[in-house]
Amino acid sequence: MATIFRDDALSEKSVLVTGGGGGLGREIAFGLAAKGATVHICGRRPGVIENAVKEIAAETGADVHGHVCDVRDADAVDDMVARIWEMGPLTGLLNNAAANFIAPTHGLSARGFRAITSTVMDGSFHATLSVGKRWIEQGLPGSIVSNLVTWVWTGSAFVVPSAMAKTALHAMTMSLAVEWGPYGIRLNATAPGPFPTPGAWEKLNPIPDTQSSATSAETVPMRRFGDIEELRNLIVFLMSDACNYITGQTIAIDGGQHLAGPSTFADLSSLTSEQWVAARDAIKASTAKAKSSQ
Repeated sequence: MATIFRDDALSEKSVLVTGGGGGLGREIAFGLAAKGATVHICGRRPGVIENAVKEIAAETGADVHGHVCDVRDADAVDDMVARIWEMGPLTGLLNNAAANFIAPTHGLSARGFRAITSTVMDGSFHATLSVGKRWIEQGLPGSIVSNLVTWVWTGSAFVVPSAMAKTALHAMTMSLAVEWGPYGIRLNATAPGPFPTPGAWEKLNPIPDTQSSATSAETVPMRRFGDIEELRNLIVFLMSDACNYITGQTIAIDGGQHLAGPSTFADLSSLTSEQWVAARDAIKASTAKAKSSQ
């Protein structure tokens, strides 16, 4: 898949990508750096962040900075943004940090619910507020993009905390587009369909004999998964000066999947109790593996 932008399209931009050490965040951070942006990535695992910074910088030659930060902690986020500002103000923020796993909602604990919502909803708001207030105080324009899901329009069974938190960010995008528009600050969001990445896919397809329509290429009208370059192109466009009149929008990039109707996890209703136990165990193993790499 070809890129459609010049290599210096973002040469005057400085963008923070939350959750930029792995998955879609890392891929997008690479795409921004490849177009000349100064890129800051943050995450909770020092080793992951350090490796991502080295690899992105080596492959793109861009100025890449890593920050160890838990976006669930508002003070930690504000301290990180203050340190970034000492190097120069940001021009963009990508709210990408997320957590998710499939589970029957009636079996969720309060801790499990907050593990997802505090990262997705609270963390994105903390970063948005910390960056936005500085832009307003200093009279600077800016672009904020949040990575959402198509469930913001439909809801989805078995991923209720994520659906709730992402929908909250959809509302934030529309609300602050109006409130902060007079300051030259734009807020938009992307709603990717299935773009397979190892960490997320292991938690959404935890056992080999089951698969939801939400993660199947066969339920996409275009009959394929998304290519990461397509998502990078959209993010680069939204972070650039080429679309300064676009704000308050959540843009689906899913091959038409949500329009065809099967883009949620509702069809997992057929799983047996034994299959849910196997799924839970596989998700725990995936989480343990990720933690061991930090």
